[in-house]
Amino acid sequence: MVDVPEHNQANQKSPQEKLRETVKINLYYIGLVAIASTTALLGNALHIPVSWLVGPMLFGLIWAIVRGEAQPLPSIFSIIGQAIIALTTATRFSLDTLILVKTYALPLLGCITITGLLSVFNGYLLSRWAGLDKATGFLGCLPGAGPSLIALSEDLGADAIAVAFLQYLRILLVSVIVPSLVTFWSGETINQPIPPPDVSASTSSLSPSLNLGILALCSLFGVLIGRGIKLPAAVFLGPFFLGLITFWSLPYPLHVPAPIFAAGLLLFGLSIGLKFDRQVAQNLIKSMVIQLGLVMILIAICLGVGYEFHQLTHIDTLTAILGTTPGGISSMTATVIEIGGNAGLVVAMQMTRMFLILLLSPWLASSLLSSQPVKE
Repeated sequence: MVDVPEHNQANQKSPQEKLRETVKINLYYIGLVAIASTTALLGNALHIPVSWLVGPMLFGLIWAIVRGEAQPLPSIFSIIGQAIIALTTATRFSLDTLILVKTYALPLLGCITITGLLSVFNGYLLSRWAGLDKATGFLGCLPGAGPSLIALSEDLGADAIAVAFLQYLRILLVSVIVPSLVTFWSGETINQPIPPPDVSASTSSLSPSLNLGILALCSLFGVLIGRGIKLPAAVFLGPFFLGLITFWSLPYPLHVPAPIFAAGLLLFGLSIGLKFDRQVAQNLIKSMVIQLGLVMILIAICLGVGYEFHQLTHIDTLTAILGTTPGGISSMTATVIEIGGNAGLVVAMQMTRMFLILLLSPWLASSLLSSQPVKE
């Protein structure tokens, strides 16, 4: 293997060379974050919705295209970003949200069923038109729990690379398009966003350092516990659930400062954008073009489904639309927190869809694999 001698050569470097290489890499990451911050500030000045998420995401995408291949950041960047978004969401999640989900269970299941059936049909069309096997098309088009579905694809014998690319492409499109659309569509909601909890008086006995320390512990142990019990989207749901338990148990409410929330959006958005791989896209160019069209149609239909959900339940339009989007739980909750709406309900709706998909997808994918010819 070629990697072995390269690894040996790396180990033979002097301490000074290793130090210079480490400094160079760190400066590269700092530069990326600095430029991403500039794009976010520019987007904010231009009133682009969720600019701290969308701006860095688009910058990362352009940078990966310029470099000719994916430029993924260390996973810690995305982990920190998702954990911050999850904890911010947990501060907006109340017990009343669970009652709302129970109240709207029937229309919510209807929305999930419609979205799921449309996604299965998209997977069927993708397998027919792009020449992918049925299981790969199916897993690549399912909305939600992308990392879990990619892991499932390896176990089920589907093309994991194609599934990862198709899932990533959908998440990218949803994360960029939906926030912009709902901003213009739900103007009445944007003008009267739900304010964050007033913590100025009630947290007087908690110092900022103690507040941040508890949040950091919730992030760390939330990720570890989420991965340990194999939660879907563990990096998001682990800190979210641990945050809920912590926030509901403590006598004093905690809050995530706005600059930290913005930093979380930046790290998560930049991590998504830099994962774009032009070489993989070129190999799957036909699948990519078809997936672009299918996802755009799916987004349009889901917007209609979300609006009908709003009409049936009288939940504000923004919350209804973001709760019924085809995936992107971290991006959608970040959007609802930044723009306004019921963040807890959006998370509950997205989680319900995610768990149902993870419950049914292995059985459906196995059925598809057993129904197609075995490859030599």
